[in-house]
Amino acid sequence: MSEPAPECAREPHDLAAELRAFAAFGARTLVGELCVGALRVPTFTNEFWTSQQREGHSLHEVSYRACFKPSLPAFFIERLSQPGDRVLDPFMGRGTTPLEAALRGRLPCGNDVNPVSTMLVRPRLRPPSLAAIAARLDALDLAWNGALDDDLLVFFHADTLRAINALRDYLLRRTAAGELDAVDDWIRMVAVNRLTGHSPGFFSVYTLPPNQATSPTAQRKINQKRNQVPEPRDVRAIIKKKSKALLQDVNPLWRRQSDALAERAVWTTGPASAIALPTASVQLVVTSPPFLDVVQYAADNWLRCWFCGIDAATVPITMARTVELWQAAMREVFVELHRIVRPGGYVAFEVGEVKGGSIRLEEAVVPIAASAGFVPMLVMINAQQFTKTANCWGIDNNKSGTNTNRIVVLRRP
Repeated sequence: MSEPAPECAREPHDLAAELRAFAAFGARTLVGELCVGALRVPTFTNEFWTSQQREGHSLHEVSYRACFKPSLPAFFIERLSQPGDRVLDPFMGRGTTPLEAALRGRLPCGNDVNPVSTMLVRPRLRPPSLAAIAARLDALDLAWNGALDDDLLVFFHADTLRAINALRDYLLRRTAAGELDAVDDWIRMVAVNRLTGHSPGFFSVYTLPPNQATSPTAQRKINQKRNQVPEPRDVRAIIKKKSKALLQDVNPLWRRQSDALAERAVWTTGPASAIALPTASVQLVVTSPPFLDVVQYAADNWLRCWFCGIDAATVPITMARTVELWQAAMREVFVELHRIVRPGGYVAFEVGEVKGGSIRLEEAVVPIAASAGFVPMLVMINAQQFTKTANCWGIDNNKSGTNTNRIVVLRRP
C-alpha cells in the first residue's frame, strides 16, 4: 500500500447531508446548532450505530474502562478514509480504533500514555493460532515458590496466585531478554484481561467488572459482604478459552492482510501532545480523551500494570479537575494533531456525556480545535437507549451515567 500524498487534499465528504437524512434505525435526525462565541456548528442527534453491548469482530472483546464500541470508529473510518490510509487514535486505550482500522484495510496507528495499551492491541493484529497458544501454555512451568502478597490473596486463591506469579515472571524475563514473541505477546494480553472479573471465566473471586480493578481494601469488604473466598482457577484453561473466543472471527485471508498492516503499524507510548508520526501523514483521527477526573484510570489499571511490570503511579494520565485545565491539555493535543493530519483529513473527537450532561465538553472542544487550525464541521450526538456500566451500578438509564456519544467532527483545511 502506498502512502497518500500529503499535499493532495481530497474532496470533503458531505457528512452533514448524510446525517440530516439518516434513518437507518427508524428515527429522524434532530438538527440543531451549537453556538460558542462567534462559532456556529450544526448538531445532529440520532442513533447512528447500534446500541447493542456486544457487536463487531470477536477480536474487540477485550475489556477496558471507558472504551467506546467498535461501531463508533467504524462509522467514521468507512466514510472519512480509504483503504491504505493511516488512521490514528492518540488516546487508544484498548485499541478499538486502530484494530477496527486494520479490520477495514487501513493502516493502524495508536498512542497512549499507558504502556499497557500497546500490550493490549498489538497482539490482536498478529494473532497466533489457537494450537500455538495451547502448546506454549502447556509447555510452561507455572509452579511458584516465592512469597505471596496478602493484598493479592483477597482476589486470588493461593494456587491461582502462584500460577499467575509464575506466568508473570516468565513474561517479564522474556521481555527483559528481548525474547518475547507473538505467542507470548498474545498470552500476556489475554492474561491481563482475565485477571479480575465477576464470573468463573476470570482468575479472581467475584469482584468488579473486568474493566475496573478495585482496591484490596474494597475487595475485602466485597468478600465479607458476599461471604466468599477465592476459589482455585485453572489459569491455562481460562487463557485457552478466552483465546478461542477472541479468534472466532479470524480467517486466513485477514491474517495475511493483518501481517502486512502490522509491519507498518505505529505504536507509541507517551503524551498525545507529542506523537512520533510524520507531518501530514494521517487521514483520520478517531479518539476519546480522558474526561476530566470522572474515570480513575490509574486506580482501574493498577493490577494490570503490576502484572506487566509497570508502576501505575508513574503513568502520567491527564486527570484535569476543571474544564479550563482540561481545555489547556487538549489545546496542546490539537496543535499536535494539526501537524500530523494531512490536508483534507479529519478528526472525530468523542467527549461522551460528563456529570449527567451538566458539562458539555463539545462546547470546550470547538474553540480550541478552531484555534489550532481545524474547521469544526459538526457535532454528532449518538443517542443510546442503554448502557451496561450504568445498569451495573444500579442507575436508571437517561437519569445518570453516560448515555450518549458526543463527537466533534473537524476537518484539516
